Amino acid sequence: MTRPGKAPPTALGFRVKSGWAAACLVSGPASSPSVVDRRVVILSDPEVPRSKQPYHSGTGEAETDAAKLARLIGTVESYAGKSLAALFAEYRALGRAPVAVGIAVGTDGDPERIGNQHIQAHAREGRLFRRVIEHAARAQRLPCCILVEREPYRVAAEILGGGEDTLKRRVAELGKPLGGSWRAEDKLAALAGWRALA
Repeated sequence: MTRPGKAPPTALGFRVKSGWAAACLVSGPASSPSVVDRRVVILSDPEVPRSKQPYHSGTGEAETDAAKLARLIGTVESYAGKSLAALFAEYRALGRAPVAVGIAVGTDGDPERIGNQHIQAHAREGRLFRRVIEHAARAQRLPCCILVEREPYRVAAEILGGGEDTLKRRVAELGKPLGGSWRAEDKLAALAGWRALA
């Protein structure tokens, strides 16, 4: 139970995409959460367009130049680190510092086990952008949990209760007070934040 005058706990949920992430700040208690902020967080440097998909060459094939790849990855790590640090600092200044982070990802498999180089490049990018968020969470000393997109509601329901269908309805309702569109990415970010809060 929250003491009078004390802000309820919050958790920050992300849905990782290539070069960016949907982010939702979820406020507790976990039994009746609300989304108090929703935004897009840029994780690749807009001044370096190739950093959005560093594992792809300019032709759409997998990048094979190791030096170029290392520079692009370094660009992502630097830009994302600053972007995420600023986000955490903003929430802290507002008295809404998250107590945990949840990340919804497309897959949790090992990219190196994928035979198709183009698909492998996408998987490597997913892993890179997930990793920069995990690193930012560790820098803030925050626990971090992963939610795989393939079955997020089933996995989350094991912790949150209520069953998959109920959870889907509740997540859909979380977006109503915010106005505007409540996209699939937003819903998964909110679900990841809610699970982290719990």
